[in-house]
Amino acid sequence: MIEKKICMLGAFAVGKTSLVRRFVTSCFSEQYQTTIGVTVDKKSMTVDGTPLTLVLWDLYGEDAFQKVRPSYLRGSSGYLLVMDGMRRSTLDIAVQIQQSAFDTLGPVPFVVLINKHDRRTDWDLTDQDLTQLAQRGWSFLMSSAKTGQGVEEAFTTLARAMLQTPEQSPLTEKTDGS
Repeated sequence: MIEKKICMLGAFAVGKTSLVRRFVTSCFSEQYQTTIGVTVDKKSMTVDGTPLTLVLWDLYGEDAFQKVRPSYLRGSSGYLLVMDGMRRSTLDIAVQIQQSAFDTLGPVPFVVLINKHDRRTDWDLTDQDLTQLAQRGWSFLMSSAKTGQGVEEAFTTLARAMLQTPEQSPLTEKTDGS
């Protein structure tokens, strides 16, 4: 069986741990738990007939005082870059994190998740922000760890891209829209 390491990246409190829990155990908890360092989970799945085990590294969230260590990223085949739709500042942090990930890993596949879609009416992200993501060439999905919307799709999309060669994958191309 093929094994691939995926990192969950994003600002503090965007829902990375809740997304992993929803994907691995199909559960959601309203209890907020801060990730200290890294938590590792695994999930086996089949993507397009290929058995695959995803090793999910749920990394602590970045903020003004804490940056993700490049050593945590090494060996990753791809990553999910998570934003909180209710906090525009998480978009700016995601742009910085993505550049750091690219500098460390090179052009590996990644998928942007805009989380908390179940609270869409409370979002701080605008349609213009979403347009700017698309202009960067970033593939993004809407998700809700609470309802499960987009969670399986995000992991499956990333897994499929990681199984392709870099030339085949549309998720490895752009970092800054240039």
